[in-house]
Amino acid sequence: MSFLRLLRAEWTKLRTVRGWIIGLLAGGLVILAFGLAPGRQGSCGQHGPDSDCTPVHGPEGGEVTDSFTFVHRTLTGDGTITARVADMSGKLFEGGDKLAPWAKAGLIVKDGTTQGSAYAAVMRTGEHGVRLQYDYTHDQAGASAGGAAWLRLTRTGDVIKAEQSADGSAWTTVGTARLPGLPQTVTAGLFVTSPEYANQVNQAVVLTGIQGGPSQATAAFDHLATAGSWSPAWEGTVLGAPTGPAARDMAGFEQTADGWTITGSGDIAPSTAGGGGVSLSQTLIGTFVGLIFMVVVGAMSVTAEFRRGLIRTTFAAGPHRARVLAAKALVIGAAAFAAGLVAAWIVVKFGVGVLRDNGVHVAPVPATTEARMIVGTAALLAGCAVLAVGLGALLRRGVTAVTVSIVVIVLPYLLSVTVLPLRASDWLLRVTPAAAFALQQAEPRWAQIDTVYSPADGYFPLSAWGGLAVLALWIAAVLGGAAVALRRRDA
Repeated sequence: MSFLRLLRAEWTKLRTVRGWIIGLLAGGLVILAFGLAPGRQGSCGQHGPDSDCTPVHGPEGGEVTDSFTFVHRTLTGDGTITARVADMSGKLFEGGDKLAPWAKAGLIVKDGTTQGSAYAAVMRTGEHGVRLQYDYTHDQAGASAGGAAWLRLTRTGDVIKAEQSADGSAWTTVGTARLPGLPQTVTAGLFVTSPEYANQVNQAVVLTGIQGGPSQATAAFDHLATAGSWSPAWEGTVLGAPTGPAARDMAGFEQTADGWTITGSGDIAPSTAGGGGVSLSQTLIGTFVGLIFMVVVGAMSVTAEFRRGLIRTTFAAGPHRARVLAAKALVIGAAAFAAGLVAAWIVVKFGVGVLRDNGVHVAPVPATTEARMIVGTAALLAGCAVLAVGLGALLRRGVTAVTVSIVVIVLPYLLSVTVLPLRASDWLLRVTPAAAFALQQAEPRWAQIDTVYSPADGYFPLSAWGGLAVLALWIAAVLGGAAVALRRRDA
């Protein structure tokens, strides 16, 4: 029998077994039910113009955080500003006197004082040396700064050059930033900020929670010098000023005999999932339940034939057993892919509206990311269904095959998003088929942001294609083992 006829025969089996069709449809419907259910509540939009969930967008369109203390003057045309960050100290609220690793103090050139406007800054950080950062997403390392750091920014048109020095005489270039459309008159000066910190509690056994909160940094600037056409007077502004009782004394500035002492809290960086909203991945939360239905259909499509003895008839019609297995896998995989594609498209397109209607802010993503999430979810469901086909052929018993499928695919994901610490969940999501859930990651990780990048917030240790590759390796290994077993064992 030709392979095309094998495919047709397997498709006929699938569509004529009502339970299998119901299982595939149920898998898609469960994803819809979880993705469109109005369960999660938020506060965005619930307070009209007073809502605190209005996002700030950067020059490149993404959502950003732009909160810092700024002592500034205006610069018209080209010019230079130089200063030394003589001292830097910090405080982690509820964590004692300590400088946050990404606390920042330095010089900045910015297109006004509107949050989200274009900027370039050179800074001394808590633990990451001197950096050049610009337009929120770009980060370039300079040399480490163990003590005081001399910093300089030079503006030439729309190009900003960042330099550092250990003594104020020998200068090293950190890097350059191009800010297209930078106006003739810009706002520039000194800034200090310090981001929120977060870390897991009890990483030895299970995750018991996340601890953290706002942080504060204070920096002393001296040897301040400017060149070019600057306005005469310094001004102070707190962008994105923190509110509430805990925000008292978190920001401020004071002129000294030879410079400024500035205190700040916040960050100048991209926004991350969990920071006031949720990831688009939240709409696909029902995938792990839909997977259970898909793997049951995949495993039972093989084990049912072994249990009833029909596999002998199948092998009689198609003596090449590996080809029969491949045909089963392709048909089941294609059916699971189709069901998953429709379900994922609906929940990604309309689930966002449900969440936003409930006051939950969902960070937008590029169209290419959205498409990858939809097609990736379908590929995840199809791949796991095919893996279950292989396990069914290898183990031959329905209950055993389904149980093993759930243990190796679904259970690692559930444990990772609920009770496991990051180290354990990272390991599981690298070596098990659940690694393919990375196809649903909507938000990127940022090296310049210290936070808990957890699976519960939609972050995975592997890239989308890395996770898919792990699933593909499992499929290849299990189907290969099943093909060998089918040839060596009697039907």
